[in-house]
Amino acid sequence: MSNKGFIGKFVSFLYRYNQMYLDKELRPYNIGPGQFYLLMPLFKKDGVNQESLVQSINLDKANVTRAVQKLVEEGYVFRQRNDDDRRSYRIFLTDKGRAIEPGLKKIASEWENILLSNFDSDQRQTIVNSFEDMIKNVSRIMEK
Repeated sequence: MSNKGFIGKFVSFLYRYNQMYLDKELRPYNIGPGQFYLLMPLFKKDGVNQESLVQSINLDKANVTRAVQKLVEEGYVFRQRNDDDRRSYRIFLTDKGRAIEPGLKKIASEWENILLSNFDSDQRQTIVNSFEDMIKNVSRIMEK
């Protein structure tokens, strides 16, 4: 444990600030952080199946299903049965969903700049690498 306290406290603070920031910034789009994290991988690769979204954002199936439903209701995505597996769905962006990509990417970029404003590019990369390593560490333990 660090002499400044339990690291989980800092992770918790960052999570809460992240949620507060996203809640405020996403209000004009009528979505929340859960939908935001679902849209980001769709901007990279549209038409992925819902199961791969579950894995990419590390949420349970029920939460992803609710987030997809909200995005469908808002007109940002549509679901289509997977021709290869009729039990699963693929998720596609609508024109409205594609249109918000620049705005959402700007929100993500601004938040990252807030978080990393006092760090040079080498330090930023070290921080990103450290978070990736921490996620791998936790994933190994949690998947046992």
